[in-house]
Amino acid sequence: MHPTLSPDDAAQMLRARSLRVTAPRVAVLTVLAAAPHATVDVITTSTREVLGSVSTQAVYDVLAALARAGLVRRFEPAGHPARYEIELGDNHHHLVCRSCATMVDVDCATGSAPCLDAADDNGFAIDEAEVIYWGLCPRCQAELEPALSVDAR
Repeated sequence: MHPTLSPDDAAQMLRARSLRVTAPRVAVLTVLAAAPHATVDVITTSTREVLGSVSTQAVYDVLAALARAGLVRRFEPAGHPARYEIELGDNHHHLVCRSCATMVDVDCATGSAPCLDAADDNGFAIDEAEVIYWGLCPRCQAELEPALSVDAR
C-alpha cells in the first residue's frame, strides 16, 4: 500500500486516467492511501478534515468515478458495509475478523492470479476474483482464551 500519498501524486494518478483533478478527488485518494479498507463514513469524515466540508453524496460520487477509472477498488464483505482501497493492480485478498471486523491484506496463496482460472468458467470471461478469508484476529483470539478456560472447568 501507499503509506502516504501526496496531493501532487494523487493529481498525477487522476491525470493518468484522464480524470479532472478536483479537491474532493485528491482528498479521497490521499485518505484511502492512509486508511485502506475504509468505509464511506470513515472516508467522508477524513475528507472533511482535509477540505473543511464535503457532502456524503459527493464522496460516493468521487468513489464511483475513481472505481470506474480503475483507481479504487470497492468490495463488500458479507454483513459489513462496503470498503474501499486504492487499486494497486496486484493480486491480493483479505482477512476479516468475525468479531471486530479488522481487515488485512494477504497475498494470493499460489502466485499470480491463479484464482482467475476457475475449475469451470461456464463460458465467462473472468477478469477478477474476490477472496475473503474469515476468522478471528490475534487480539480477539486472546480475548476469547480466558472465556474458553472458564467454560472448560
